[in-house]
Amino acid sequence: MVRISKFLSLVLRHQPEAVGLALDSGGWVEVDRLIAACAAKGRRFSRADLDHVVASNNKKRFAYSEDGLRIRASQGHSVAVELGLPATVPPDVLYHGTASVTLPLILREGLKPMSRQDVHLSADVATAGRVGARHGRPVVLAVDAAGLAASGHEFRVSANGVWLTDRVPPQWLREVPRA
Repeated sequence: MVRISKFLSLVLRHQPEAVGLALDSGGWVEVDRLIAACAAKGRRFSRADLDHVVASNNKKRFAYSEDGLRIRASQGHSVAVELGLPATVPPDVLYHGTASVTLPLILREGLKPMSRQDVHLSADVATAGRVGARHGRPVVLAVDAAGLAASGHEFRVSANGVWLTDRVPPQWLREVPRA
């Protein structure tokens, strides 16, 4: 299931063309077409396998359409999609986890989406710490989301609770002391 999940992340977030698919403008693809296209490239799985991956993924990376006929990644796309998420008032503080090696650059230039469409923020320190640990010694940054929103920045929240914004200038960031 982990291999299927990682492959789905590749296809539904970054390279749908790897299996000969194109995502619609909202990032959706028909489930039957996805299964068939993956099978044609030697990555076989059933609808039941897909259901299990969607339901059990601890980060809730994937979502079905209301009718269950389409699937998409909840966020994290490097291909152009419009998730259709409404602007939402954020909590006062959000968090971003990163590796300590990137801290000097971030404190100079702020948070940028890099290869993704949006900067990803967490609602809690623990989640941000886990994200930061993926790339080395983790550092957690607190984002003054209320101040940033008041200055005109828009926030959206994905189906799996990840907060999204276009960028975070450095003046809205502070390092959270390690516990």
